[in-house]
Amino acid sequence: MDSLNVSQKLIQSHLIQGELKPGTEIGLKIDQALLQDATGTLVQLELEAMGLERAKTEVAVQYVDHNLLQTDYKNADDHLFLHSAAQKFGLWFSRPGNGVSHPLHMQRFGIPGKTLVGSDSHSCAAGSLGMLAIGTGGLDVAAAIAGQPYFVKMPKIMGVKLTGKLPDWVSAKDVILEMLRRHDVKGGVGKIIEYYGEGLEYLSAMDRHVIANMGAELGATTTVFPSDDKTRSFLKSQDREEDWSEILPDEGCSYDLEDEIILDNLIPLIALPTSPGNVVPVSEVAGKKISQVVIGSSANPGLRDFWMAGAIVKDKAVHSEVSFDINPTSRQIIQNMIENKAFANLIKAGARFHQSGCMGCIGMGQAPASNSISLRTMPRNFPDRSGTKDDQVYLCSPETAAASALTGEITDPRKLKEIYEMDYPKYEAPQLEIINMEMLVPPTKNKSEIKLKKGPNIKSLPEMKGLKAEYTIPVLLKMGDNISTDEIMKAGAEVLPFRSNIPEISKFSYTVIDDTFYKRALKSKEKYGGHIVVAGENYAQGSSREHAAIAPKYLGQVAVIAKDYARIAWQNLVNFGILPLEFENPDDYDSIEDGAIISFKNLKENVANRNAINIKVENKNEEKEILLKHSMSDRQIELLMKGGVINDFKEKLTS
Repeated sequence: MDSLNVSQKLIQSHLIQGELKPGTEIGLKIDQALLQDATGTLVQLELEAMGLERAKTEVAVQYVDHNLLQTDYKNADDHLFLHSAAQKFGLWFSRPGNGVSHPLHMQRFGIPGKTLVGSDSHSCAAGSLGMLAIGTGGLDVAAAIAGQPYFVKMPKIMGVKLTGKLPDWVSAKDVILEMLRRHDVKGGVGKIIEYYGEGLEYLSAMDRHVIANMGAELGATTTVFPSDDKTRSFLKSQDREEDWSEILPDEGCSYDLEDEIILDNLIPLIALPTSPGNVVPVSEVAGKKISQVVIGSSANPGLRDFWMAGAIVKDKAVHSEVSFDINPTSRQIIQNMIENKAFANLIKAGARFHQSGCMGCIGMGQAPASNSISLRTMPRNFPDRSGTKDDQVYLCSPETAAASALTGEITDPRKLKEIYEMDYPKYEAPQLEIINMEMLVPPTKNKSEIKLKKGPNIKSLPEMKGLKAEYTIPVLLKMGDNISTDEIMKAGAEVLPFRSNIPEISKFSYTVIDDTFYKRALKSKEKYGGHIVVAGENYAQGSSREHAAIAPKYLGQVAVIAKDYARIAWQNLVNFGILPLEFENPDDYDSIEDGAIISFKNLKENVANRNAINIKVENKNEEKEILLKHSMSDRQIELLMKGGVINDFKEKLTS
């Protein structure tokens, strides 16, 4: 392999185990780790369960950006717990209200050429700096912090050539929406998306962040950009130019798959409810009345994005029936927005400012009105994610969002030329931003006296049991394609405060789909010893939320049978000892009814030896035998037999 693309260079330089052969398992050395609070509380409990003394990665950072609403003691207690855990285990701590993890990490810690794993699916955003950054389950992050390799199936690499230059009123969000229009939410599964070509000259590092961030919505393992002069300019603006190094694809390198986007041809795009892949031109839905516009989140976090919205609404008032919500990315961004007048422009126009964090993106406030349209610059619009049961969330660029806030209806931003005689605002990035590190707490050097601060809502992890040889258990739920982790374990202000309390959060398992699931699971656990669920394609797409595995495990979930899986969910199931099975013949999905009784014989032997797994299915009116399979590695099979990663790690520490 003489000529390498950027992805291959990053993988090869960190390869500990395996080879660059798509579909085979590889082990990678990890340099950096990112945690956020909705998943990080569980990671810190896992580090405690593992008996870790000190983080072994070069950098590990615990951010608090999701659960910022303090309507009672739970979130506040968890913030104290996370701070104490960061001190004890040697992590940086980003205090509540400091900002969203992904752009903050890019500004303060991201370094070209490094590897990163994060307990958030959008950790892939750091690929904008020429990093190999992968979102994954918290257990994988905990293991990496403890010095273990990160294991993943070697992806295929899709090279996306960018040519030309974006037209006025079209921006980076439209690039990733174009990718989703072409490839949908499953099109990136098993792939790294690597962008290259002369069109990169017109995309800043933060533009690339927008595109890399929502590679998660494609289902991609990660997204990679080269580290070039644009990367250098960004790091210079953060007063970190010394961290820059050039990483470019070799001349003559190749890709497993190819695509091309001619930037000149792009138009404003929008994702309709209830999937990021449901993309159409804005002009197709223009004129629909809206009630809310939200600008911010990790998907459009840059100073330019807020400046652009401010420039569009400058000296105007947003429509009287529109709530115009601003989620500033960070305190540093706020300071710079004040400096460049974006803050004043937005406030004068009628914007409602919220604290720096994920907020409405994760359903933590800013829920839209019932039966109304909310335009958001966010990455996801899965059902009920906003906190409103009948939400109608559309995903779009800051240009489309700001234009629509003015008119009160979905508006193609190119129409502002005729409505307001407005030319496209031209943004000039500052050579050096105002830097704010006041709410970043460095790792303490003396950990001997540090005790973990656990409030009454924080519970130790439940015991994870290994696989048995035989089961006769019911199918408690049969689901369709593209079921998201938001549907398996919803987010939002009601649920997320219980993220460190597995018995309590398990009560919300699958409630978006079936609000009787919890009670039925308890009965099944008592009567049968557990249950299984059945799904179609791309099971558990979306967030890295491992509560979508550990809560069902707590309720007795033995296995999932699906046509196929989203990558992170598949790994999370194995990590917590749930068997991820697939149909040998996908048509057999139709042979299992909701409520069927499934019988497994010689299960441990068949899993270990990779034999076909023959199961008996008892539906209401018939019995049938069908074949299942799995695609776990030998390492994962061993983990599953032990009940998951934590049991394996504890065994290694005591041996």
